[in-house]
Amino acid sequence: MQKSFSPIVECDAIDCAYNKNRQCHTHAITVGDEEPCCDTFYCARHKGGIQDVIGGVGACKVEDCVYNKSLECTAKSIHIVMNMGHPDCGTYKKVQS
Repeated sequence: MQKSFSPIVECDAIDCAYNKNRQCHTHAITVGDEEPCCDTFYCARHKGGIQDVIGGVGACKVEDCVYNKSLECTAKSIHIVMNMGHPDCGTYKKVQS
């Protein structure tokens, strides 16, 4: 069974090379290590990505997120928000111990 990526429905990292009109246009992003930051964020003069592609989460390395199952995101969708100057997964929710 093939799993589809959790789509990025909105991205506030407007300076990212893959962001066009608050939409992510790369196939997949990687979300952080200890923090839920977007590791794919890249600031560049020219925009990149593929216009017809809506980005999704390819891998999630934030092990304490309730949506992380075997390093894959299981959220229905995610939002990327800016947090102290860097983009984070705004859908991140810490596992309660």
